[in-house]
Amino acid sequence: MSDRVTVSISDGIAEVRLSRPDKRNALDNAMFSAIAEAGERLKTEPGVRVVVLHGEGPSFCAGLDFSSMQALANSGDGAVQDAASRSDGNPGQMADGRITHLGQQVCWVWQEVPVPVIAAVHGHALGGGIQIALGADIRIVHPDTKMSVREVHWGLVPDMTGTFMLSKLTRPDIARELTYTARIFSGRDAAEMGLVTKLSEQPYDEAMAMARDIAGRSPGAVRGAKALFNGLDHQGAAEAFDAERRVIGEQIGSPNQMEAVMSGFENRPPVFAD
Repeated sequence: MSDRVTVSISDGIAEVRLSRPDKRNALDNAMFSAIAEAGERLKTEPGVRVVVLHGEGPSFCAGLDFSSMQALANSGDGAVQDAASRSDGNPGQMADGRITHLGQQVCWVWQEVPVPVIAAVHGHALGGGIQIALGADIRIVHPDTKMSVREVHWGLVPDMTGTFMLSKLTRPDIARELTYTARIFSGRDAAEMGLVTKLSEQPYDEAMAMARDIAGRSPGAVRGAKALFNGLDHQGAAEAFDAERRVIGEQIGSPNQMEAVMSGFENRPPVFAD
């Protein structure tokens, strides 16, 4: 397992810790691979009854690493798209038999894990970070967490299952407003919008307490219940994820997308072409 993510298992609880605290657990290629690998392992790990997913340090996950943003800013030559076909942890990498690329899989894998997954969220959950949290069954969030569906700010669209999961959790107009504006909102606001299961000043402690409760229930019944909910909730997922990939592919490397990134780095208003 990569040092980007650690997995520890005790008393039926698998604790998955994003472990890049100096970068607020931002997503680089190594982090994408490590998160997906952790989830894949827990699909078949013996004795696991519940998973707690959280971030080490000051944040849950601050979204894409700035080095990835620099690559997007310079992607006019197709470098990002070409890299997606290599087996190097690029988030655009597809695998045979999957309905997701790697970027989507780091969120969707928590739905594929057959036991409940609880995300303990604090600090920041921006862009890819909020989409990872939305992939969990349950979200326990600090009230002051800074959250955002951030992609439009960078000239992109949510392509890590975000539009699909948002549409399941909140009203369509709210999902659209959060996506169109890319605004930053608090954990308190997220709770009012239905994106948060529970607010807590100590989200990790609350998540572990809930995990101990779930781990003490009949494991077959809990797994069966998750399978039933998934059967209801996952209809149309493959088509939605394919559409995400298509739409973001139209944006990456476009003049307006590069302008969105460069204006952000240069701290100036963007100048877009209609």
